[in-house]
Amino acid sequence: MTQPCAPLDPRLNAFRDDLADAALKGRVSSERFAEGRSAGVVRGIADLRRAPNARSGLDTQLLFGEAVTVFDEADGWAWVQNRTDGYVGYVESAALGAAPPPPTHRVTALRSYLFPEPNLKAPPLDCLSIASPLCIVGREGDYAALHGGGYVYGKHIAPLDDSEPDFVATALRFLGTPYYWGGRSSVGLDCSTLVQLSLACAGVSLRRDSCQQATSAGEALNGLPGEVVLQRGDLVFSPGHVAMVLDASMPDAARIVHANAFTMTVAIEDLAALEGRVRAETGGGFTAVRRIAQGN
Repeated sequence: MTQPCAPLDPRLNAFRDDLADAALKGRVSSERFAEGRSAGVVRGIADLRRAPNARSGLDTQLLFGEAVTVFDEADGWAWVQNRTDGYVGYVESAALGAAPPPPTHRVTALRSYLFPEPNLKAPPLDCLSIASPLCIVGREGDYAALHGGGYVYGKHIAPLDDSEPDFVATALRFLGTPYYWGGRSSVGLDCSTLVQLSLACAGVSLRRDSCQQATSAGEALNGLPGEVVLQRGDLVFSPGHVAMVLDASMPDAARIVHANAFTMTVAIEDLAALEGRVRAETGGGFTAVRRIAQGN
């Protein structure tokens, strides 16, 4: 997923003609500036849209437990910035609650139910996705109690500092997950979210969109596929897309794992097959390769 990057990216900077983040004063023109207030996401998944309208384009999603800064609120919509990756957009006000305390854990299962009590037979309140940050305040049997109420199965979470360094293995857990433009959960996701969430489980923070990742993730390699020796975990970029190298033991037969609109799933594919489609669709080839330090 990608869109053209601007010098002052409106996806990562909260500014409108009538209102802007106080931190941008002197950098943008606006009628007024505001510090914003803190809030937390109280839905398992909440859509972040380009305009305060349910029919507006979906840019990304917020996850349960994430903290946001609210700059404006009207007619059931809040204009916010996600503190996890800086993304700006409109979310339904009903998806927000009080500012969350610092998280202590994160969801490690692809999906896990939020229960009203520590009982698997209780009708779930919601379903949480992998990488959702949680503040755990106690244990009751096999379940962990959340700040603010609710319980999750204890084996589906881990302390924040308990990372999963093999982010390629994490990406493989998503195999078969539907491709969903703007999706940012294990229910449906796009190419850059597969990378973002997999790295998040390894304790590495990444930007949301592929054009942002192509200039900021890890370290840029001095060359493109066919010119450099690829390694497991390398990120290969093409216009509007990012894929993760699965294995490169045979340089001419490297494989990748990626969320893609060709199979409409997260799938394993030969890198050469992707290159062929890229050249046919864009007239060009790959644009960058970036390497994430293993073991983070």
